Amino acid sequence: MFASLTLTHSTARLAQNLGRLLLGSLSLLFVSSAIAQTTAGTAASNYPTKPIRVIVPSPPGGPPDLLMRILAPKLSTSLGQTVIVENRLGAGGLVGTAYVAKLPADGYTWLFTTASHTNIPPFNENVTYDSVKDFSHVTLAAQNFGQVLVVPADSPAKTFKELIALAKKNPGKLTYGHAGLGTASHIPAEVMKTATDTDILAVPYKGVAEATNDLIAGRIDIFFVGTQIAQQHVQSGRLRALAVTGAKRWKGMPDTPTLQELGLKEFNVVNWFGLWLPANAPAAIINRLQSEIVKAVAQADVIAQFDTLGLEGVGMPSAEFARFVAKEAAAAQEIARNVAPATITVTTTPVNPGTAPQK
Repeated sequence: MFASLTLTHSTARLAQNLGRLLLGSLSLLFVSSAIAQTTAGTAASNYPTKPIRVIVPSPPGGPPDLLMRILAPKLSTSLGQTVIVENRLGAGGLVGTAYVAKLPADGYTWLFTTASHTNIPPFNENVTYDSVKDFSHVTLAAQNFGQVLVVPADSPAKTFKELIALAKKNPGKLTYGHAGLGTASHIPAEVMKTATDTDILAVPYKGVAEATNDLIAGRIDIFFVGTQIAQQHVQSGRLRALAVTGAKRWKGMPDTPTLQELGLKEFNVVNWFGLWLPANAPAAIINRLQSEIVKAVAQADVIAQFDTLGLEGVGMPSAEFARFVAKEAAAAQEIARNVAPATITVTTTPVNPGTAPQK
């Protein structure tokens, strides 16, 4: 009896001690959590306290690189810290983007890229990140006026209407070039094919320059290219512009109509440029960066520089940008599901831009 009572008494004391230890541990947990939240809040309110890297996952001299190098000095001044642009190339932007996705969400490494952020992943099974879930969406910084639909200078199609009639008369005979699945030269072509119910074969290229040269030489029939490149070759007489893919005309080519004007009422495919941080970045940092981007793209000298590149600043609110990215990602996935598998390859040879196109 006495032994049993002693055991019971010891067990009770043990339970009490364990209870005290548990309460103590919980208290420490709550205190640690509170300290961590306070520290994170303080870090966000003091942000930034050291230089910032902007990862541009495409080559130097390309549109996103040029755009960020215009904005970086403005942001360095407004944030009080140096903003360094770093080009991290590979796999059409996937390498640099995946790199940022795995980093701490402390606001000291940004991702700045194009619509390829949402457009390329559905066409590549090796993507290691989710373009929506694995990032904090800061803002849509800028957009262009769309791509220009161009054909060789001696193409029988003088207008968009004639081009579509030619495609319908010769199903599977016309070709369009693209610089990679999901790129700004690929998506508009596939949307156009669906909207006009035409059968046009895709010709893949390693880059825009190769495709443009082959278009000039008449080895392909159609290409969707950026406004500045199109303007250069149209003015020289090497290419003919039939339409732009955005919702409004570009003043650099005021006589080139939009596809909406030509009857495709819902057609609005533009290349856009956004800023992201890794997922779960502090709201204070996201809001600060969004605010600074809005101020930067509204400055007169930035507007003038954007204008020469065929761009316009946007500065979309972060919540709206997050919804925009999700919508764009879903649209790209739908295109990827429906894209025609038929493609052909061609052997390209260098073309002297000063020579006349050869058929």
